[in-house]
Amino acid sequence: MRTCSFSKEEKLEILKFYHTGQFTLNEVAELYKVHRDTIKDWQNDYRYFGEEGLERLNQQNRYAKELKLAAVRDYLSGEFSLREVVRKYRLSSRSVLRNWIKKYTSHSELKDSGKGMSQTMTKGRKTTVQERIEIAQVCIANDKNYQVTAEQYAVSYQQVYQWVKKFEKYGELGLHDRRGRTKLEEELSTEDKFRLEIQRMERENERLRAENLFLKKLEEIERRRR
Repeated sequence: MRTCSFSKEEKLEILKFYHTGQFTLNEVAELYKVHRDTIKDWQNDYRYFGEEGLERLNQQNRYAKELKLAAVRDYLSGEFSLREVVRKYRLSSRSVLRNWIKKYTSHSELKDSGKGMSQTMTKGRKTTVQERIEIAQVCIANDKNYQVTAEQYAVSYQQVYQWVKKFEKYGELGLHDRRGRTKLEEELSTEDKFRLEIQRMERENERLRAENLFLKKLEEIERRRR
């Protein structure tokens, strides 16, 4: 893989080459010596911010504590993916956000926290199945206020977030102790498995629609420049 940074012009060239449709993403990544996920990041940056989104960001950027907290809270809310949070706050990389999340969830002190957020994370603790079910239901009933729920039940923010996520996807069964997702899905009924597969297909179709829209937009921009 290439070790030096790519310029905005180089990123545009790679995106245009990929969207000719003549080569797969893996082939383009191999040709330009860049990771395929990096190309996806550039694609999303261009989709949301235009050419400005492809400008090189200073890896030594200093971020305000309030921004760090907001970014971490958005990710842990379950409403945004890692990549979406990075785009939303114009962070230099996903690794930057991962480091903030790691520090936050490891109970490190968070100075100058925003409203409604305590300066330290409540440490996690062992819970029973019934406790997890109750906590997930209470959190959902309170508009997914993970922080308040965590403080109310003396558990960690991350625990509440994970329990709510599992409860919404698998119901009470998802809150039983399991070592792996495979075993959990084996215990689902045929109807539940079918429903989950439909949801996966819908997400995949949505992703493909987004990529097609991006390609059309890119072609439109190129036509205007001719």
